[in-house]
Amino acid sequence: MKYSMGIAGFVVLGAAAMAAGEASDMIRVTPEDTGEALVNPSMGWTMHYYSNVPRNYGWDLAPSDTLDDFPGLSVVYLRIPWSYIEQEEGVFSWTVLDTPAQRWIEKGKQVAFRITCSESWMEWATPKWVRDAGAKGLRFKPGAGVQEDGPFWEPDYGDPIFLEKLECFLEAMARRYDGNPSVAFVDIGTYGVWGEAHTHASTQVDYPSAVKKAHIDLHVKHFPNTQLAISDDAAGHDAPVVHHEVTDYALSQGVTLRDDSICVQPPPRSWYHDGMARLFAPRFPVILEHEHYGGSKARGAWGDGSLVLKAVEEYHASYMSIHWWPRVELEENRELIDRINRRLGYRLQLSEAAWPARVALGESFEIVSSWANAGVAPCYPGGFAAYTLKDKQGGIVAVLVDEFHDMGSLETAPPGEAQALPFRSVFVLGREVSGANHTVRYAPNTQPGRYEVYIS
Repeated sequence: MKYSMGIAGFVVLGAAAMAAGEASDMIRVTPEDTGEALVNPSMGWTMHYYSNVPRNYGWDLAPSDTLDDFPGLSVVYLRIPWSYIEQEEGVFSWTVLDTPAQRWIEKGKQVAFRITCSESWMEWATPKWVRDAGAKGLRFKPGAGVQEDGPFWEPDYGDPIFLEKLECFLEAMARRYDGNPSVAFVDIGTYGVWGEAHTHASTQVDYPSAVKKAHIDLHVKHFPNTQLAISDDAAGHDAPVVHHEVTDYALSQGVTLRDDSICVQPPPRSWYHDGMARLFAPRFPVILEHEHYGGSKARGAWGDGSLVLKAVEEYHASYMSIHWWPRVELEENRELIDRINRRLGYRLQLSEAAWPARVALGESFEIVSSWANAGVAPCYPGGFAAYTLKDKQGGIVAVLVDEFHDMGSLETAPPGEAQALPFRSVFVLGREVSGANHTVRYAPNTQPGRYEVYIS
């Protein structure tokens, strides 16, 4: 839409990239949510490039293939046994992690890790040299528990030699990845078979809470600048629990919760710990992982997929897994994935914005806007509305940021019930106003002209 040119001493503000209308001397815009998937910090789909077994589920992707066609994919997830990284003590093969990670990072996405110490498909998830150094452990057969001639070995998770070697590994890993903005989260996966904080599919030996807390402490010590996550199965895997000594402790240490067992079993046992997740969700992004899609379908646990969306709602989840061959899951569940994307994490909606059609240089003016969070989770990183003025060549004239209204304050609500909050943002173009008015934002070098307004 066109507006009159600015005259000396004035700026004329138009609207771009949105529907616009004019009432008297105000420009009002009412954008509609397009429903498209958003890739934003602290939310999205996580792609299992390694799912314990390195050949599941990204091994056949071409080096250039980062699944850009999967809507809402924000993180490549690398879950792999410790022995793949440190086959010899002190000699680390970070290439195992860096190669797939960098493919997604170059596309502006993130990476997440889980390092496991016990698997039901390989003998030495914990490197054999740890056992040879004197660490205690037990052999087991999946489903049968401890067996002296069992094919697999699981460490004694509280053994001091095991913990010493593990800490050296975590220290080295943290030097490389802690605080890296490309790392979305790190699982505390060093306790339990598959890193899921239970032993029911391995030795079936339940260790004291103090041992589980020791694994939390090691990660908190070495990853102070990275979001950590612990499996809900630290509190048990087959009964509803809200409070538990270990998960309550994890929460107190800034660790978030993940549930790896959505739709493993048919209803009504599709999950157990949504109540526990609601303790974490107000502060930290909750992570969900549905069962291997093919296995869940085969057992009749998947149904029409609506239970996965229901889990997102009940857990107030920010992340959901792609736990299968990704394009098979996408092809068979596209409508479901689109529905999940409209609720997963946070979804900031601008319902209305208005500003004067003409602004005098040096005089304060208001931009009035209404914002809602249509997702299931808070906007954990926070953020502020930015109004960017551009000239006809696309050059940035001014960036006006309202730092008094944090998007993290927007509350969540059931589907379709998010309430928009009104924001009143005061700015000045052209020069600073005399006096100490700390509620006004200035863009002192703005020149007269006609500019378009972009909102982000």
